[in-house]
Amino acid sequence: VQLQALGGGLVQAGGSLRLSCEASGLTFSGYRMGWFRQAPGKEREFVAHISANGGTTSYSDSVKGRFTISRHNAKNMVYLQMNSLGPEDTAVYYCGASRVVLSGLRDPSNYPYWGQGTLVTVSS
Repeated sequence: VQLQALGGGLVQAGGSLRLSCEASGLTFSGYRMGWFRQAPGKEREFVAHISANGGTTSYSDSVKGRFTISRHNAKNMVYLQMNSLGPEDTAVYYCGASRVVLSGLRDPSNYPYWGQGTLVTVSS
């Protein structure tokens, strides 16, 4: 199984970025997907998750209304559209794949598969 996250970079506060994560080696449509982030010196934290068919999404309070998670099962892709970025969003962003029930998707320990991470830096 391989997850490859792309799309990070440097952006000014108030700007937008779109992260992508391409999955291979698994039946993508059978997995729930999540985005997490980890800032320096901090633990990995939940950002958003999406159900296998894309019909259910959930967000952390800190990104709700600014970030949107989506997926394209035919392309084995999951996305994270990030708008109104602020310096507090600076982190390495990771995509993960899981088959646990939706209630467990905010816990990173429930994800057996992870991408390598992509760095997002927001300047003030």
